[in-house]
Amino acid sequence: MESSQRGALGLVRLVAGCLIVIGLLDAGLYFTQYLHVFSSPAQHEPRQPLNIIRLILDSLPIIAGVVIFIKARAIAEWVSDLIE
Repeated sequence: MESSQRGALGLVRLVAGCLIVIGLLDAGLYFTQYLHVFSSPAQHEPRQPLNIIRLILDSLPIIAGVVIFIKARAIAEWVSDLIE
């Protein structure tokens, strides 16, 4: 494997990892907001129902990151061809 292909593969893996982290953070923040982890016990607000569609939409970057990880070598070859 040439150095341009290794660099492209590293870049593709970095992007995929960042997408997974962003998706986990976004979905996790919404879920903890739903659970009222940081609210004080003195507040007696009624709990809103969990919005499953919003949770799925927040999790889309995780799916995209996993797909990019699976196809990393093909995407890296395409990127290295673009670089050359």
